[in-house]
Amino acid sequence: MIASKSWAGRSFDWINVLLLLCLAIVTLYPFYNIVITSFNDPTDAARGGITFWPRQLSIENYKMVFRDDNIIHAFGVTVARTLIGTATAVLFTGAFAYGVSKPELLGRRFFLMLAIVTMYFSGGIIPYYLVVAKYLHLKGHFLVYIIPNLFSVFNAILMLTFFRGLPKEMEESAKIDGANDLRIFFQLVLPVSKPVLATIALYNAVAHWNAWYDAMLFGNENLQTLQQILMQIISSNSNVSIIASSLGFGSVTAQSLKLATMVITTLPIVFVYPFVQKYFVQGVMIGSVKG
Repeated sequence: MIASKSWAGRSFDWINVLLLLCLAIVTLYPFYNIVITSFNDPTDAARGGITFWPRQLSIENYKMVFRDDNIIHAFGVTVARTLIGTATAVLFTGAFAYGVSKPELLGRRFFLMLAIVTMYFSGGIIPYYLVVAKYLHLKGHFLVYIIPNLFSVFNAILMLTFFRGLPKEMEESAKIDGANDLRIFFQLVLPVSKPVLATIALYNAVAHWNAWYDAMLFGNENLQTLQQILMQIISSNSNVSIIASSLGFGSVTAQSLKLATMVITTLPIVFVYPFVQKYFVQGVMIGSVKG
């Protein structure tokens, strides 16, 4: 029979719970306040003092946001970028990691060292711009969001560590049955690698969803992302009231529109996390422990 905890042990647990609860409140409340303020009447919200719930419930901010064709188009671009970019990055990084995890691969140390060097040394923003825009000719093309983000060294190392921990007998039996390396990778390795795949997919999805700098450098009006639209709203406060009045939303202010756009750009990626949470922790732990 397990002995009950001492008074000191129970006190320590309660202190931990209180500290974590305080940390959760401090972390979540600012976002909660943004949400309730965005659902408040814009003119009334300018007075401040909104703490726990909207003082005057209103959806004028969201009506104006969804009336803007640029935001709707940017939402589509962002969703397409996130889905395609995440899928291709996970596949490309996984293929590299699976290859260099095999001791029999010729030059594996060279390829791995070449990748690791890029974690510590970079050519800078100007060479990067020249390579993408001048040599790859990707400026103004949707693939500018996909190709430069296909590979991440950190994600590759995480997947490499996971693949090294897979039992060799599993692949050897598949080869005896006549399966080649591609078939083993797609039909055997990837299905049993859901934890690490979900982890890498979440990393890539969040990075693509929140990206705006590459859209500013290489995009155009047809390739604007949600985060780029949000940056434009933040930097052009003076024009928001004029635009709102012309669309019939006279009470909408720059601050209220900014908050509503922040909620719209944040909630979709937040809702994704619960679906991959059970794989996320497991994937990180397996990839960091097994060697």
